[in-house]
Amino acid sequence: MKNIFLKFAYCASLLLIMHSVSPAQWIQTNGPYGSTVYTLAVSGTNIFAGTYYGVFLSTNNGTSWTEVNSGLTDRYVYALTVSGNNIFAGTGGDGVFLTTDNGTSWTEVNNGLTDRYVYAFAVSGNNIFAGTGGGGVFLTTDNGLNWTKVNNGLTNTIVYSLTLSGNNIFAGTYGGVFLTTDNGSNWTEINNGLTSMDVRSLAVSGINIFAGTWGGGVFLSTNNGTSWTAVNNGLTNTDVHALCISGTNIFAGTNGGVFLSTNNGTIWTKVNNGLTYDIIWSLAVSGTNIFAGTATGGVFLSTNNGTSWTEINNGLINTYIKSFAISGTNLFAGTNGGVFISTNNGTSWVKVNNGLKNTNINSIAVSDTNIFAGTNGGVFLSTNNGSSWTQVNNGLTNRQVNAFAILGNNIFAGTDGGVFLSTNNGSSWSRVNKGFRDYHIRSLVISGTNIFAGTYYGVFLSTDNGSNWIEVNNGITDYFTLSLAVSGTNIFVSTFEGGVFLSTNNGTSWRQVNEGLTNTRVNAFAVLDTNIFAATGSGVFLLTNNGTSWTQINEGLTNTRVNALTISGKDIFAGTGYGGVWRRSLPEMIICFNEIPSDFHLEQNYPNPFNPNTKIRWQSPIDSWQTLKIYDVLGNEVAILVNEYSPAGNYEVEFQSSVNGHQLASGIYFYKLQAGSYSQTKKMILLR
Repeated sequence: MKNIFLKFAYCASLLLIMHSVSPAQWIQTNGPYGSTVYTLAVSGTNIFAGTYYGVFLSTNNGTSWTEVNSGLTDRYVYALTVSGNNIFAGTGGDGVFLTTDNGTSWTEVNNGLTDRYVYAFAVSGNNIFAGTGGGGVFLTTDNGLNWTKVNNGLTNTIVYSLTLSGNNIFAGTYGGVFLTTDNGSNWTEINNGLTSMDVRSLAVSGINIFAGTWGGGVFLSTNNGTSWTAVNNGLTNTDVHALCISGTNIFAGTNGGVFLSTNNGTIWTKVNNGLTYDIIWSLAVSGTNIFAGTATGGVFLSTNNGTSWTEINNGLINTYIKSFAISGTNLFAGTNGGVFISTNNGTSWVKVNNGLKNTNINSIAVSDTNIFAGTNGGVFLSTNNGSSWTQVNNGLTNRQVNAFAILGNNIFAGTDGGVFLSTNNGSSWSRVNKGFRDYHIRSLVISGTNIFAGTYYGVFLSTDNGSNWIEVNNGITDYFTLSLAVSGTNIFVSTFEGGVFLSTNNGTSWRQVNEGLTNTRVNAFAVLDTNIFAATGSGVFLLTNNGTSWTQINEGLTNTRVNALTISGKDIFAGTGYGGVWRRSLPEMIICFNEIPSDFHLEQNYPNPFNPNTKIRWQSPIDSWQTLKIYDVLGNEVAILVNEYSPAGNYEVEFQSSVNGHQLASGIYFYKLQAGSYSQTKKMILLR
């Protein structure tokens, strides 16, 4: 067929970084809520949560939370303690911080603290003890202004927990339990009967000392540690991160949820009703309220001694975002705590985990009305926007799913065991790995009918739906790939040490494009026409018009650990590490902007009637295989204008009324668009 061409209806856009001429900034969306809560502390009616995104405060028993991080230069908070009006935070590298105003402002108090990894606190009058990740125990008597190391006799200096019993101070370490009776001047090892030396938690109830260990469960001493006895009857998970006492009740937080003992550990009962995340890292008591901090699900509250639990994460924006997917106006975020959906551009998020047996979401993909989630436990499918999920792993021999790519009816899953293909929406999978030198698939991307796979051994290309793969690494200096992206005929790959490489010839050769990229480890890309956005541990960078120089665009982005990017409508979204989702307006950065559509639409051709040429425009909100065909009134196929896989966008084709050199007769014709599951037919008139 002659004289037929296809083009994007996007503007030939020029993106300008509007540092000096535009107030465009990133803003944090309202969620998703939850994720990692490493420590909890109670001060009167205030509950403090130490997370991987700093400290959050609740003044209403967890009904709502507020971020209180001003002055806190290290957001990894592993320990919290209360001493009068003073709150101390122990961090993962910057030491101890002090607030005297309930977190409104924090001050670093590290003089003399030679180990800045602080995992535990204990308070005894004016004495505050800090347990560190290799430096042992430190003591301050002046609210942190000065610290002194007090390690005499402490033969293991990795200190996970501290607790008090009268004048006795106990330290739980990687090498068992140690006791001091003189404020740390001397320590004695007290491990008789302790068969697991990795002591993660300690608690005191009267004369009873409880030690929670990694792998060995709970041990009890009734004689100040002179001897220990294992008390694990009913404790079906023996990795004990946390212990707390509420009256005569003892709670243990484990890798299998919360357990309760009412008889000093003689018998344990699992109390997990309503607890949708079962890795418990912290516990705290406030009156009759028990708070549980989880590894990926935020905070839960029980008001009835663990009989039931309620999630209380409103305002706790601490999620680790790993992936995005767009389905119409729905934005899906894959996190380490499951899938969240926003139907209003991030104004609110709803967790949609029903049926999702593994909630560590590495990747999400959309195929028509089907949503696929790739997890550490295989693939899950939702046909109702995440309201429910079904595991679809038949034939999937490797369940570590890192990436997806969709080409027509073909769903490709990249795993640690290579690429798998499903032609029936996940009902069954077959391995398609011929030609790979490495089976660890980190990323997949489609360019026309070509499939590119990023592995630990570089980039591989398949031109036959995965039946065969060839290595295409010429010019790539680092083969450990992280992510892939396509912009027109340009293929981008990011690597672990070598930065970003560009190929303009389907991988036959590559050249490095790192100028301006101050962090060359790109976790993900997003593409808008010829403009490439890169997510890094130092924020977001932009390469305009497939150019050679990157520009950082971090205005307003206070969490620069960016793992994922996506574009929806007029906005770009950034998924961060423990800081939730951020949004920035594209029109504020783009002089000539044409947004990605939110729904399908096939326009009437123009002009109509026509002679000899007419234009047909349409829009697709999803990446899909698209066909546009012309038929006569008898239903005979006259011409194929489009037949290829195309990204979401706006399109235009010009149809000339000659086919293979023959002029079409005047009359009525029909043009039919098929894009994914969408199909639409319209009438046009050729009038000579």
